[in-house]
Amino acid sequence: MYSGAQLFLIFSGLFFAALVFSLLIFSVFMRFARTLGIRERDHMLVRWSSSSKPAFGGIGFFILFLVSFTLHGVIFPGEARQVLRPELLGLLAATSLGFLMGLADDAYNTRPLLKFIAQVLCAVLLIVSGTFIDLFEAQWANMLLTVLWVVGMMNSINMLDNMDGITTSVSITILAAGCMAIMVSGPFDPAYMVLMIGTIAALFGFLFFNWNPSRMFMGDAGSQFLGVFLAFVGIRFFWNAPSPLGAWEAERQILAPLMVFLLPIVDTTVVSINRISRGSSPFVGGRDHTTHHLSYAGLSDAQVALTFIGISVLNVFLTFVMFKFIAVWQNMHTIFYVTYALVVFGTLFALTRRTKANA
Repeated sequence: MYSGAQLFLIFSGLFFAALVFSLLIFSVFMRFARTLGIRERDHMLVRWSSSSKPAFGGIGFFILFLVSFTLHGVIFPGEARQVLRPELLGLLAATSLGFLMGLADDAYNTRPLLKFIAQVLCAVLLIVSGTFIDLFEAQWANMLLTVLWVVGMMNSINMLDNMDGITTSVSITILAAGCMAIMVSGPFDPAYMVLMIGTIAALFGFLFFNWNPSRMFMGDAGSQFLGVFLAFVGIRFFWNAPSPLGAWEAERQILAPLMVFLLPIVDTTVVSINRISRGSSPFVGGRDHTTHHLSYAGLSDAQVALTFIGISVLNVFLTFVMFKFIAVWQNMHTIFYVTYALVVFGTLFALTRRTKANA
């Protein structure tokens, strides 16, 4: 096994190599075609952007993910067979299904029911391969919660992809939190680190093209792939993470993923409440997300992205404190984290009630 210094150099090298590779891939894509994912040239786009752009992000993410999957055996030759573990094969199958379903939606605008069935199948693939939330004594309740988590996260990430750089930046912080959880809580697993670092590098490379004013979107292929992968990370490193003393504490189990995934959860919840209160379907797109209302309040698109990045970094820091410094969970910890989550939710929800488009 490598020493700590050697691992740092290996993972740093992996990140920068994957970053350069991702920049190269997206540069080639930009020259290759400008039509994938563009279906509304002559109509008002639901998306915030006023122009149609190619949706190649997801293809680049998936390529880097597969390359990282393969590179693990090269970087850690003694652990090459580790990628054949059931949970990693299940992750590969679920992310592949999510990616292909999203790619089909980018190309053909598939029916919502078909997308929902594919999302449920992604959750089932994770469950049968051994990745599920372990919170209740009743296994059926754990399975049901896992399906709700995976389907909900796939839709939340898709809904959050409504302005330049938002989903990309938030996904980077979530994966960074996953790397933090491995280093702080353990056990150290190189396979997961390689996959997350490779995907983080792909996201950074894509952010170069996706930052406002963007030249490329990730499309449903990107958001659905990320939804599955981030849901997996949430289950493995936050829902099922033990305390520093090895105990299982329900409050910590629930609040850890809530902190890391707070912005996607809050945005989806706020939008759903507002749309239902207006008598609209929460699944029909619109320019009524929390990100949009920050823009209506006077922030530029780049400032909105920076605001979400700042909140996401704070969420990761609070999660780090939870894992590193809170050995025994107490009621005051629950009160603090719940209060913080409610403040973020309440602030963004109130903003959507005070600001309007073109105000």
